[in-house]
Amino acid sequence: MFVFLSKLLPLFVYPLGLACLLLILALILGRHRRIRNALVIGSLAVLYLASNRWVAYGLAQSLEWQYFPPEKLPNVQAIVVLGGGTESQQFPRPAVEINAAGDRILYAAQLYREGIAPVLLLSGGSIDWQDGDGGTPADDMATILKEIGIPESALWLQNRSQNTHDDAIFSVEMLKKAGIQQIVLVTSAAHMPRSVALFKHEGLDVIPAPVDYTVTQQGWKTLVEGGWQAKIISLLPNASSLGLTTNVIKEYLGILIYHLQGWL
Repeated sequence: MFVFLSKLLPLFVYPLGLACLLLILALILGRHRRIRNALVIGSLAVLYLASNRWVAYGLAQSLEWQYFPPEKLPNVQAIVVLGGGTESQQFPRPAVEINAAGDRILYAAQLYREGIAPVLLLSGGSIDWQDGDGGTPADDMATILKEIGIPESALWLQNRSQNTHDDAIFSVEMLKKAGIQQIVLVTSAAHMPRSVALFKHEGLDVIPAPVDYTVTQQGWKTLVEGGWQAKIISLLPNASSLGLTTNVIKEYLGILIYHLQGWL
């Protein structure tokens, strides 16, 4: 039930859900003109701000730029890769596919080939009512990695987790049984602050190796110092900025909830 509520309730806090909720309240309270107008204006303001590139980039930068890829990584005993970069082989997909966060898998493979660690621990389970009977993210990552030449013997699968907290709990359980204390952690840049805090809370020495940056130095410079054309376009609402804002709010909400749960 906790997992279900953790997926359901935030939908009414994310910009699109919040705007819809305000509009529903406006319809219910239609007889109260001032309240109705305030709710409609509020819903439009939420949608506009959340889909504005200035807002989206500013929020994303506040998370993503907390950690940058190290210039040189030390050798460790294991690289932990968090799931979220794959799509299971479900009809009509011909095979397991990678999505926008698939950089996690490719970067982990690169680090393995560079000899950073002899083991890749792939972390990610599935939620039956949400994911159906497809493979778990850990299984899917293993499929991709084996296809690009990473030996199966180097892959440890942790496919029990249903959220990032579980990723830390179950992965650390495996690592400590193997006597591993220091890891390189690979996940998306926006997801890294919460992930690092969780793994450190479980007693590991964590070296962040983030990927999948949305806000680059050049992209930020273009936003701030670009010509008037770029500034106008950035002020107009667009779906990609709305999605980015939603993802950042999801992370900050996760950090807040995890703090309240005592997990961080």
